[in-house]
Amino acid sequence: MSLVPTPIGNIGDISLRAIEVLSEADVLLCEDTRVTKKLINILQERYNTTFKPNQEFISLHSHNEKSFVEKLEPSFFEQNVIYVSDAGMAGVSDPGQLLVRYAIDNEIKYDVLPGANAVLTAFIASGFIQTKMLFWGFLPHKGKDREQSLSDALGSGHTTVLYESPHRLDKLLRELDELQPNTEIFLAKELTKKYQKYMHATPKDALEILKDKIRGEWVVVLPSNDAQNSSAISQKDILELDLPLKAKAKLICKITGENTKRCYNRLLEL
Repeated sequence: MSLVPTPIGNIGDISLRAIEVLSEADVLLCEDTRVTKKLINILQERYNTTFKPNQEFISLHSHNEKSFVEKLEPSFFEQNVIYVSDAGMAGVSDPGQLLVRYAIDNEIKYDVLPGANAVLTAFIASGFIQTKMLFWGFLPHKGKDREQSLSDALGSGHTTVLYESPHRLDKLLRELDELQPNTEIFLAKELTKKYQKYMHATPKDALEILKDKIRGEWVVVLPSNDAQNSSAISQKDILELDLPLKAKAKLICKITGENTKRCYNRLLEL
């Protein structure tokens, strides 16, 4: 079994090795069979690639991944099986990891091909000079779970990469403007595609620049908080001090840059 990355936008980013593995597959497990079939048609036309006849396409997405894997038998992998997500690396905010776990548990030989992904592309393009990076993925859609998740991302101490859907990007920028209004963030739109766009701006400036132009796929990169990185005191250390909660909140905000009121409310819930 192999997990094969596919281009995140520019078809020219596919590797020769990926084309070879795709062409030799007996079964293609696909996040969306229509997307994979379209990719194969493009590869056939553009690169004159010959694919094995009668390839089987099976849908394997986030909604059926668990039940699909639970019904698998090791004999299924006696044929040449590969998995591809719609774009990028399988297993990165996409299905794939359960398949790898199944292969490990059942002593099935597997391979993961390297390739294009939005996480590393945006991290490097941000220019935030730090070797440690934290991939946060998608935030919860709403409520206290979202507030807590975003607060944790901002206080991670590392350059942090977020995914956000176009219809929630405006909301995210407003939340960032409330929590860390003076922080310059990095936004990348439609990576590797024709209308790719890079932007460094504070959340408020980004809102003003984009206005009603928030369309397409976006990656948001949050810089590490230098004050937190250089501090010898962690949030955990502060929480262990015998101090009033308000005082603890103020100290935590000093090292994380978090909004004091929001931090205090978060500590009340702990």
